Amino acid sequence: MNIGLIVYSQTGHTNSVAVKLQKKLTAAGHSAILEQITITGNTPAQPGKFQLSKIPTADSYDAIIFGAPVQAFSLNPVMKAYMGQLSSLKGKKVALLVTKQIPILWLGGTGAIARMKRECESRGATVIGTEIIAWASLKREQSINRSVENLSKLF
Repeated sequence: MNIGLIVYSQTGHTNSVAVKLQKKLTAAGHSAILEQITITGNTPAQPGKFQLSKIPTADSYDAIIFGAPVQAFSLNPVMKAYMGQLSSLKGKKVALLVTKQIPILWLGGTGAIARMKRECESRGATVIGTEIIAWASLKREQSINRSVENLSKLF
């Protein structure tokens, strides 16, 4: 299966998980391409104060994993902007990944996932799985490994 991992990573945390996931998917025989969304402007990104400079397209993939950090208890504005300009995802399987600092998942994590899910489903995608990783958790490495395992099993 041709899987795109489309990620915005402000600090490198989300990207580090995506790299592990890419390796796991590739080892399982999939074509897994990691693409970064990049911006021009200040970070942390504030709405209206950045522009998307690298905008990966989802068209060529059979399935997509979108990954982004939580910012201010919400989906990062870069991923919001990216998802807002997406075209059709009809017929695509999609999985979602968010990373966050605070280890209480409902403080931004579940809301970020819900926002991403709405954006994908409104464009015709089928969301087949989600994962939230809390970076400040004492069990972070276990959470990363579990999330990579869970997401890779979806494809």
